Amino acid sequence: MTPALRALVAPALREAAAAGGPAEPWPVLADTLQSLALLNADADVVAAAILHVLPEPEAGAAAALARDHPAVASLLEGQRAARQVWALHAERGGRGSQEGLRRLLLAIVRDLRVVPILLARQLAHMRAAAARPEAERRELALLTRDLHAPLANRLGIWQLKWELEDLAFRYLDPATYRRIAGLLDDKRSGRERYIEQVKRTLGEALAAQGLRADVAGRPKHIYSIWKKMQRKNVPIGELYDLRAVRVLVDDIPACYAALGVVHALWTPVPSEFDDYIARPKRNDYRSLHTAVIGPEGKTLEVQIRTFDMHEQAELGVAAHWRYKEGGAGDAALERKIEWMRRLIESHQEGGDDGSLAGALDTELVEDRIYTLTPMGEVIDLPRGATPLDFAYHVHTMVGHRCRGAKVNGRIVPLDHRLRSGDRVEILTGKTAEPRRDWLVAANGYLASGRSRDKVRAWFHKLDRERNVQAGRELLERELKRLGLQQADPAPALKRFHAATLDDLYVLVALGDVGPHQVVRALGEAEADAKAAAQKTAAAPAPPRTPPRAPRRTSSEFSVVGVDNLLVQIARCCRPLPGEAIVGYLTRSRGVSVHRADCAAFERLAAREPQRVLPVEWGGTGGAHEAEAVVEGIDRRHLLKDLTNLIAQEDAHVLAIHSEGARGVGRVRLRLQLRVHDHGQFARLLGKMEAIPGVERAKRA
Repeated sequence: MTPALRALVAPALREAAAAGGPAEPWPVLADTLQSLALLNADADVVAAAILHVLPEPEAGAAAALARDHPAVASLLEGQRAARQVWALHAERGGRGSQEGLRRLLLAIVRDLRVVPILLARQLAHMRAAAARPEAERRELALLTRDLHAPLANRLGIWQLKWELEDLAFRYLDPATYRRIAGLLDDKRSGRERYIEQVKRTLGEALAAQGLRADVAGRPKHIYSIWKKMQRKNVPIGELYDLRAVRVLVDDIPACYAALGVVHALWTPVPSEFDDYIARPKRNDYRSLHTAVIGPEGKTLEVQIRTFDMHEQAELGVAAHWRYKEGGAGDAALERKIEWMRRLIESHQEGGDDGSLAGALDTELVEDRIYTLTPMGEVIDLPRGATPLDFAYHVHTMVGHRCRGAKVNGRIVPLDHRLRSGDRVEILTGKTAEPRRDWLVAANGYLASGRSRDKVRAWFHKLDRERNVQAGRELLERELKRLGLQQADPAPALKRFHAATLDDLYVLVALGDVGPHQVVRALGEAEADAKAAAQKTAAAPAPPRTPPRAPRRTSSEFSVVGVDNLLVQIARCCRPLPGEAIVGYLTRSRGVSVHRADCAAFERLAAREPQRVLPVEWGGTGGAHEAEAVVEGIDRRHLLKDLTNLIAQEDAHVLAIHSEGARGVGRVRLRLQLRVHDHGQFARLLGKMEAIPGVERAKRA
């Protein structure tokens, strides 16, 4: 441990000793540190394991710790986060599948080195559990069996895994544990000495034949024996792998040569030979398995494989923990497990794992989140999922009837982005009423394709007339909002391969085409048509040189064939990036850029068409002003809801004006906003109309 870490831990230990001890007994802490030493844990891990059981530091000390020792602070935060998982397990009483809790644990800890600390501490508690009351001992054993032992198995920490499983088995089913222990011909220490003798004998025999080999082995522990008896439905006398060794060699010919050495050394057991090299298992597991009558007449299993086969069996698709635990694969989880095993192996070999730990942030980006139902069940969702995705994952009808949601007890909008560990409660209505704007990707209500398919299937079941009507209303509202009611729909029909206008309405209603996509297509077509008409109406021009390539001016626009002109946005219509635009050469203020459907521009162009210039958007990274008009019920907190929405959509309010509206209890607001582009503004208007009390939101 570095002097800086020693200076951090020593005062805290002295304070805990003066106060009567840490949160857990000193022997448990010492046992935890002994297990971490067995794993060659680094100084940060040891410091975090000690500090976690000492009194919480004050705010100033915590800030200094995060600043001076960020790795230790992260490990402490991970241990605190794990308490949430332990609490969920206790809440469920060990019922149901625990795989979701294991995945949640791995998702909420940022530094994966937290897991060995958790395993070492749990083993220390299990070793001391005999002194606890029966109920506490059983609860501790259930937690160990369901969460800690499977994680130790996946990480390949065998020295912790076998003892965690055996101790949990001993307290959960003591009668069966004692019965199997009585059937074994010697204690574990005797079986370990036997394995060491076998390893020496076999290693010498292989070396004598000129084979470079790595021989490892361990006796099967009581819980593993019981599991195999259950799985194969056989008595203990028919298990030939109570003692097993593994031989790793360089290549396949050496595998068969090593098999010959084993069979020459000890008598093989008939019918107990499997060649998974010539005939690999379905998961691509490859190895030679044989059983022999070893020293002292005891049966012994020998596995022989190459180093590459062993790496595939431990970390690849044939990984041991997969077929032991079963269940569907999860690529992100398996990648994380592989990285954790490499980190642990690096520690045990005394290597520098800095490069591996540094790569975790970039390599192990989670593409899933793990959320909770009110009952504590874990729901696995894609990153970016919303409460609406959660509802459809629980059940299709829950999604159809969804009217709102609470996350961690607080009401949130349906486009709220969920995070791992969030507890979600769906508020439902009596009838199924999905909304068509859920299908508009720009609105951000659904991140899961599976959820969108369920909503789309609902609307597919409706008759065509209702879909046509709904699509017409959606599209007309968008056209009216952006002043394109009179646009010719033909270009949009061609763009989206719709035979008739009704077909286009159905595409919009089912979410296959967004209203804003249709509006943009119409705007572009209208701009092209006007530019062509104005070019034809203009007086014949003298012969001219070929037009120059578009040149970006100092502004955000490109003007074809014209240089060094002042270009500015017209204040009459204020176009936004993404809209069809056209330029008009003024007499004193350079080129004024209008929306293609601007009424003021149309009057100017009709008088002097030769002043019309083609203009294109150039760099559009800045912010732009736009005005919106909102009409609706003058209810309490309406303005607060509007401004909160604007902030969530990353737009800015420049000014708000309240105008007179017809009728008592009504309001009309004019909002001057700063937005990035037309798409953001259109999304914002659509979401404003979804706010309770708002009847219409349109461009001013």
